[in-house]
Amino acid sequence: MYSTEIGLEYKYDLTSEKFKTAFEFLKRKDLAQLPEGWIELDHGVRASVQHYTTIARNEGSFETHEKYFDVQYVVEGRELCGVCRRQGLVVKTPYDEKGDITFYEDPEYCGEVLLLEGDYILLAPEDAHKPRLEAGGRIPVKKIVLKVPVEG
Repeated sequence: MYSTEIGLEYKYDLTSEKFKTAFEFLKRKDLAQLPEGWIELDHGVRASVQHYTTIARNEGSFETHEKYFDVQYVVEGRELCGVCRRQGLVVKTPYDEKGDITFYEDPEYCGEVLLLEGDYILLAPEDAHKPRLEAGGRIPVKKIVLKVPVEG
């Protein structure tokens, strides 16, 4: 959660029904068998089942979303995900409302999170992220990206 100020007030309620819906979906026993594509869930949550091969660090772009959180869950494989605050980043491709995405130039400094099978990362609209990065070589990955609406 992001604190809007020092104290007990928080910007997002990560215990809401929409987040419960997202995390309940990840408890399914058949995640590895799901075909690529979108699955509509309750409370405006959508799941994108993806198959791809990881990419080199210089191939991807940092991105942010305005209308949705990302919950990125690795079903099979491994990858690195670059992360940083979006504040101060240089826009490479302006916001695309239909795709709910803005792309940025790589920042001078960022962190990386290693995601192994069964790991997830929760990314808020303030979190710029660069997913799909190779960790020890290019390998196939099966991932589910849950889109959890900010509003509602």
